Amino acid sequence: MLVLSRQRDETIMIGDDIEIIIVDIRGASVRVGINAPPHVAVHRKEVYEAMKRERQAQTEDPKAESLALRKEQPEATDGRVGS
Repeated sequence: MLVLSRQRDETIMIGDDIEIIIVDIRGASVRVGINAPPHVAVHRKEVYEAMKRERQAQTEDPKAESLALRKEQPEATDGRVGS
């Protein structure tokens, strides 16, 4: 593992295509901006792991896919999404 120190507005490059920018630092929290080509998926680790578990469940039980899709669909009560 490579460990680097960076200040606000400094950048880390991964290869030629991926740029990691330190956007803000507040106490123990760091905001990071990521520029990557569209073909590179970028997710928080907990989201990635949930997606991976979902794919495994779908492989084991094809019916799980339709159940997962139903869970992800928001219930629209007034026609607005995400409110």
